[in-house]
Amino acid sequence: MRDDRKNLIVDLSFEFAIKSVIFAEQLESQRKYSIARQFIRSATSIGANVREAQNSESKNDFIHKMKIAAKELDETKYWLQIIENLPSYPQNSELLQSLETVERVINKIISTCKKSIQNQK
Repeated sequence: MRDDRKNLIVDLSFEFAIKSVIFAEQLESQRKYSIARQFIRSATSIGANVREAQNSESKNDFIHKMKIAAKELDETKYWLQIIENLPSYPQNSELLQSLETVERVINKIISTCKKSIQNQK
């Protein structure tokens, strides 16, 4: 199913991963290693799963991989909320806004694909 045309969610999730790496490096420079490691794993996994979905074998496989990306997104949001509530941690509201954009697009993709499958029955 791979299609190399411009792909909004692939681009958004990649850009989010880049911003996340930069933020994780900022956390590490402040010796916030444990949270930085947890955050970077989930944050970069979103785009990796979105990218993997582009090579899915069926619509159901595509939806499954996008749902995994959504789960990683939810975990990333959790880590950002923890960071947001710790006064000794740097804040990055732009990152949370980017994540919310990625979340809206992923959720729309999943719901649209599910409707498409239902309409085929």
